[in-house]
Amino acid sequence: MTINKSIISVAIAMSLSACGGSSGGNSPNTGGSDNSDYATCSVADQNQRFFDYMKDDYFWASQLPEQVDPEAFDDVYELLEELRVPEDSYSYILTEEEYESLFVTAEYAGFGFSQQQVSASEIKLRLVYRDSPAWEAGMRRADSIIAIDGVPTSELLSNGSYNDALGEPEVGVTREITWRKPSGEEMTASISKDTVETNTVMGAQVWSLDQRAIGYFTLDSFINRTGADLNEAFDQFASANVEELVIDVRYNGGGLIRYANQAATQTAGTNVQGRTFVEYRFNEQNSNQNEAVPFGLVDGVEQLDLDSVIVLTTGASCSSSELIINSLKPHVDVTVIGNRTCGKPVGQVPEQLCDKVTFAINFETVNSAGEGRYFDGIAPTCRVTDRIVADWGSSDDPLTGAALSYLENGQCPTTSANVVAESAATANFIPQTPIFYNLKQKRASLQ
Repeated sequence: MTINKSIISVAIAMSLSACGGSSGGNSPNTGGSDNSDYATCSVADQNQRFFDYMKDDYFWASQLPEQVDPEAFDDVYELLEELRVPEDSYSYILTEEEYESLFVTAEYAGFGFSQQQVSASEIKLRLVYRDSPAWEAGMRRADSIIAIDGVPTSELLSNGSYNDALGEPEVGVTREITWRKPSGEEMTASISKDTVETNTVMGAQVWSLDQRAIGYFTLDSFINRTGADLNEAFDQFASANVEELVIDVRYNGGGLIRYANQAATQTAGTNVQGRTFVEYRFNEQNSNQNEAVPFGLVDGVEQLDLDSVIVLTTGASCSSSELIINSLKPHVDVTVIGNRTCGKPVGQVPEQLCDKVTFAINFETVNSAGEGRYFDGIAPTCRVTDRIVADWGSSDDPLTGAALSYLENGQCPTTSANVVAESAATANFIPQTPIFYNLKQKRASLQ
């Protein structure tokens, strides 16, 4: 298997072929140990090889011990936890199979939705993938699942059997699901799991506001198909001559940096072309790998040449999502609406390790003004709490509604406008904001 190395900020999507461990493409090769240095792939050999790699290429290599006993750890996963510095929540390791499933095919077996428990007795759909079984049945974001095979969701949640009730992640598994639309309408359908393609752009649409065309889209991740997905949206925006743009990255944990570059460049166009999009800074011993990357269309076709953009965020907006904001800030007006982002101004170059692919933090990112290190996240211009109450782009959605308000009058909505009375069901329940530091974590949330 050959890993075609590519700069990433949470996860990557690259081609796998054959066997080996060479570097390909224009991304820097930060070094690491040569495969030929190790005769076998025993646990001890893998541990030693991984430690040697970390000593060379880990961004915080200076904080690592001088040596470790490779026999003292059951596997490289355990060794990674031992070596991980407190600042690092992001390094991880995948098997080849996980890598292929998550980042090459970007498919999974399921109904085609991501869900979130919003109260002690209620599950809502965070998103539904286009053309999935759930989508074809009519399910959309903000729908509430109220029963599975006739058993109320509240009962399944109370006895801890909800996820089991949805069945194994296998094609052909069928369940009768009852759900409620935000309007109150209830629907029931027999839905069978199938292979789901994880489209990355959702809800692309054009609003009319005071005779201005406003573009909106949700960008859910940055993987191989994102370039084409972005083109589909920007073709629509260019045809409509949009004058403003809202990019919704509220659940986007990151991915291929080149597609963050494409999204930013298609948005700002001539306002940024020829300028620095991002600078990669490696550890001291690899400082010769430091590189400034210009804004570029990558796979993009249309560009809007906008001098301002609104970005919708939550604590689940990480990495490449944050790069769009940080990289555009020195050049155009960026308004952030929502909550503080997750805070990941660092990234990885993947490294093959026998039948695994390691993703240790290798570098930090800064913009053309040298600004980075936002480990506490990027603060919003207008603070608005995300709630799953409407589909993408609806004015009933708190973040989208706030964006429309800001576009109309240039002011953040008042705090009172975002306060919603808690129902009895939610009074003692605190929903957790989904934060996915890598696509493996995100995949685990899908059904």
